[in-house]
Amino acid sequence: MKQTLTYLFAQNTLSMGEAKAILLRIGQGEFSDAEIASFLTVYLMRKITPQELAGFREALLELCIPLNFSEYNTIDVCGTGGDEKNTFNISTAAAFVIAGAGYKVVKHGNYGVSSSCGSSNVLEFLGYKFSNNTDKIKHELEQAGICYLHAPFFHPAMKHVGPVRKSLKIRTFFNLLGPMVNPSRPKNQIVGVFNQEVQELYHQVYKELDMNYYILHNLDGYDEISLTDKFRAVSQQEDKLYSPADLGFEQAKQEDLFGGETVKESADIFINVLSGKGTTAQTNVVLANAAFAIKCFNSKMNLDECVSIAREAISNGKAIEALKQLIELQNE
Repeated sequence: MKQTLTYLFAQNTLSMGEAKAILLRIGQGEFSDAEIASFLTVYLMRKITPQELAGFREALLELCIPLNFSEYNTIDVCGTGGDEKNTFNISTAAAFVIAGAGYKVVKHGNYGVSSSCGSSNVLEFLGYKFSNNTDKIKHELEQAGICYLHAPFFHPAMKHVGPVRKSLKIRTFFNLLGPMVNPSRPKNQIVGVFNQEVQELYHQVYKELDMNYYILHNLDGYDEISLTDKFRAVSQQEDKLYSPADLGFEQAKQEDLFGGETVKESADIFINVLSGKGTTAQTNVVLANAAFAIKCFNSKMNLDECVSIAREAISNGKAIEALKQLIELQNE
């Protein structure tokens, strides 16, 4: 570590292989908290490179408890967090709409950090039991069309970094890695990011991977499509600025998307949207995010058609049914 730190303090950057190697050693518990803190501090002083981020991603995927769902064509829908907008669980609701539309969703998530209710908070409140048992999770995917991976259950190596991150109380590059390290390595992914700089960084990493993706950022700072302003969508095929009207939606207001003060309030909004009882603004943002996920599977499909498929999954009851099935499976 001393050699690596000396090299980095001299304004050098790591190759993908070097970044992977050092993070593997951190994840295996080889270094002290002080050494890890010094390493993290480097990336608070300068920007992380795409090669470094790609190497760190590979290390965490190698260290995680893996899941092999290669026989399914799966998708993950998640955001980096960190936008501090305290919205309801938009991407998690979109995940159930996608499942209701007939696609297989492997959702990777955690407890909320910048919001009062992350995806793990709301699903745990509704009765989901976290597990890293492959048979349980695969059964959920087959029966409900969706399963959930609570990140701490799959990334035991993070225990060596957790205390340092907690004591620093500052956002580090590990905040960027969360959406990138789904243990099942899905073939498709929607990622929401909190600024355009991170969007470009993600794109540099994702374009080298063998997967379909959209990286989304709302220009007023949301890490998902919020319909409160224009948003930028980046994929293998496009880098385009959209307005809410391009998807057939009216512009939303920030207060329309508020997630409430408690997990129960967030869960109530979540269920209402999936049941077709959400407000127009709440429903529209979920439809917008789900539509891009559907387009991820079918790049030649136009967005109007993708929105219609998502809307049908709510109106025909399939979205809420996916949630009910998933929760019912916890009692088997």
